Amino acid sequence: MIAWIHGKLRQKAPDHVVVDVGGVGYQLFISLNGFYRLPATGDDVAVHVHTHVREDAIQLFGFLDEAERELFLLLIQVSGIGPRAAVAVLSGMEAAALEEAIDEGDTRKLTTVPGIGKKKAELLVFQLREKVRILRAARSTTTVVRSGGDGAEAVSALVNLGYKQIEAERAVSSAEKAGASPIEDVIREALRRLAS
Repeated sequence: MIAWIHGKLRQKAPDHVVVDVGGVGYQLFISLNGFYRLPATGDDVAVHVHTHVREDAIQLFGFLDEAERELFLLLIQVSGIGPRAAVAVLSGMEAAALEEAIDEGDTRKLTTVPGIGKKKAELLVFQLREKVRILRAARSTTTVVRSGGDGAEAVSALVNLGYKQIEAERAVSSAEKAGASPIEDVIREALRRLAS
């Protein structure tokens, strides 16, 4: 099973990419939200992968971050949602917003995603709400432990400014990975990322 690919981005389209790894081109289906975050063609790209095996095909699904892949794996557990449908759902709403809607039981927000009607939205909430809560709690614990000290203070500052906990944690983590330091720069960079 392929879990991760790193190589040159040879081709990109709104629904798939081709990544050249040592002269072999791997086609991966991606969400529209993932497409917008891709680097330019010819640049290096790292993609988390889910390998889906059927009787007649082996398909690869790509994600630019682990959070989107984790949510995809939850979505395909829902009755009536296969891998292509899960990618369509992730194309209709950012992963963080989708998690939040499921966690809060906001079926109205879920129905704004193309292909999700009222019954499917209720099914998503019913089958995934607890799993999403566990996933978010685990991610939150990991982020706080990883960032500790200044990172935890920066997250707290952003939450106090009105941002959601998960958004604040992701922005701070991203700012720290970009090399921001001390805490004032971390907060400034995190705010810039939240505003974009």
